[in-house]
Amino acid sequence: MGVSSRGEVDPFIVMDVMESARAAEATGRHIIHMEVGQPGTGAPKAAIAALGQKMADAPLGYTVALGLPELRARIARMYQAWYGVTLDPEQVVVTAGSSAGFLLGFISLFDTGARVGIGDPGYPSYRNILKSLGLEPVRLETGADSNFQPTPEQVRANALDGLLVASPSNPTGTMLGRSRLSALSEACAQNGVAFISDEIYHGIEYGKKAVTALEISDSAYVINSFSKYFSMTGWRVGWMVVPKAHVRRIERLSQNLFICASHASQVAALAALDCEDELQENLAVYTRNRQVLLDGLPKAGFGRFAAPEGAFYIYADVSELTDNSLDLSRELLEQAGVAATPGLDFDPVRGHRTLRFSYAGSTEDMQEGVARLQAWYKAKPRR
Repeated sequence: MGVSSRGEVDPFIVMDVMESARAAEATGRHIIHMEVGQPGTGAPKAAIAALGQKMADAPLGYTVALGLPELRARIARMYQAWYGVTLDPEQVVVTAGSSAGFLLGFISLFDTGARVGIGDPGYPSYRNILKSLGLEPVRLETGADSNFQPTPEQVRANALDGLLVASPSNPTGTMLGRSRLSALSEACAQNGVAFISDEIYHGIEYGKKAVTALEISDSAYVINSFSKYFSMTGWRVGWMVVPKAHVRRIERLSQNLFICASHASQVAALAALDCEDELQENLAVYTRNRQVLLDGLPKAGFGRFAAPEGAFYIYADVSELTDNSLDLSRELLEQAGVAATPGLDFDPVRGHRTLRFSYAGSTEDMQEGVARLQAWYKAKPRR
C-alpha cells in the first residue's frame, strides 16, 4: 500500500517522554512531571457545573461551524476587558483547540510551497503541521540577544510568505513588547507577509501584561486556546480571530474539516470565562512554582536560562552537562525520577544542548522535583 509523504513528520518528543514516564509509573515508581505543558488543575468548577446543567436540560448536538454565538460574543468582550480592544464577535471563530486554529489558518493563508517563518526554539507542531500541508517552515534562529524572538531583519532577509510568532513563547516563556511586536507586524505588512500570532499563553504572565497583535494590526490572524490559562487542555477548545474579509473562508474550511468544535467543550468554555478568581489562584501557583525553579535549578546544574516572562516553562542550556539532551532526559527519568523534555523538540539544530522544564504542576511537586534534581547533580560524576 502506498503512503503519503505528508505523514513523514518528526515525532513530538514530549509525548514520547510522557509515555516513558507513564511506563515508569506502571512499575510503581513515583515520577515528577516537568515535561508536559499541562496545568495541574482541572477546568474551573463553574465550567463543569454549567456543562452538567446543560446536559440535563437538552441533548448536545452540532453547533454552527464558527461556534456558539454567545461564546464568540463573550470572547470579544474579553478582548475589551483585557486589552481595551473593541472586537466584532463575527471575527471570532471557535476551534477544536488551538491546533485546529493553526491548521485552518495555514490552509486559509498559504498555497503549497509557501515559506513560513518560525522562531527556533519554538513549538514543534508548527513545523510539523506546515510540513504535512506541503508548506516550507523557515527556521529563524533566535537567542538571548533577541530575547528568543524573531526580528524584523529576519523577516526582510528570508523571502517569507508568512511569519508565526508566539508571545509568551513555548519553550522560553519570553514575550514581545508593544514596540517589538509592532516592528514585526510592520515588516510583514511592508513585505507582503501574512502575520500569525500565537497567544495561547496569554493570561499567564509575571509582571507586565502580554500584548495582543489585535492592539497593533487588523490584518493579523490570532490563535488562542482555553487549554492553558483556563486550564482546559483535555477539552480541546480554542479560538481564532481573523480579519472580517476572511471569516467566510475560515467558516467554509471549518464546516468541511471539523463541522464544529465540541458542543460540550464550548458550553464549559463559556462559563470558564467568568471564573476569574479561580483562574487567578492558578496563576498564583505558577508564580510560586516559577520562583521554586528560578531558585533551585541553578543548584542542580541548570543555571543557564532566561527567566520566563510568561507561560510556565524554563528552557535551560545544558551544554556544560551534555551534548545529548535526549540521553540526559532519559538519565533524569531513570536516576532522579524527574521527566523533562529534550530541546530537540523545539530546536532540531541546537536542541541537543537544551532541556525544557515545565512548572505547571503543584508547588509540592515542583519542590520535590527540584530536590531530586539537586540530589542527582550532587551525586553525578563531573565531566
